[in-house]
Amino acid sequence: MNTTAVASKVARVTFAFWILKILATTLGETAGDFLSMSLGLGYTVGLAITGAILLAVLVAQVAAKTYHPALFWTAIVATTTAGTEVSDLMDRTLGLGYLWGSVLLAAGLGLTLLMWRRRVGHVRVDPITRRDAEVFFWTAVVFSNSLGTAFGDYLTDNAGLSYVQGALVTAAVIGVVLALHYLTKVNEVLLFWIAFVFTRPFGATFGDLLTKSPAQGGLALPRGWASLVTVGLLVLVLVVSERRRTAALART
Repeated sequence: MNTTAVASKVARVTFAFWILKILATTLGETAGDFLSMSLGLGYTVGLAITGAILLAVLVAQVAAKTYHPALFWTAIVATTTAGTEVSDLMDRTLGLGYLWGSVLLAAGLGLTLLMWRRRVGHVRVDPITRRDAEVFFWTAVVFSNSLGTAFGDYLTDNAGLSYVQGALVTAAVIGVVLALHYLTKVNEVLLFWIAFVFTRPFGATFGDLLTKSPAQGGLALPRGWASLVTVGLLVLVLVVSERRRTAALART
């Protein structure tokens, strides 16, 4: 694996980062369901399409020499969209169920982080300045977004929670992570990955709230329209945050 030093191409972990992450996960949920359900392509074909897009975007992201905000967040969206298909494929096509799917994905994430630490010496994400660390980062992102999807679906489909209740549970976990971050000395890398995993089901349950039928506790918005609205919000937040970042750099 190439260990050539490169400039950090991962977005800084700020408040805007987490807002964008949640919007990206909402978009991944609605777009993934649009492909597999609204278009009737099924989970296998949907995963083939989203997997091909994900591979192309990640190759471009890793090959880039500098941080490109649009490319980075496109890659995040691609991982969340593919994660939706992975979770549904494991549950509905392979018959593993969301619980065992979550266990397998959690094991994959843990193994990736372990290999990353052994190879690089740490699993920090801000900044990432080595090509091999970036590859591990995106592998961990794919596992964590797929895990977040499976866990969120477990809450609503197996644990019997409504989409609002599922969102509240995951929001509570995120709140605990925030409290630990500001009030304790718990390892920040551990807190980052917990938050990264749980923002996925939070965004996913919000996406389900928008698109599922009223009988399922949703608002029954068309998945295509829900996806377009989420894209608009994501672009708006990204543009504003990047303008502020550029202005801050100009003042230094």
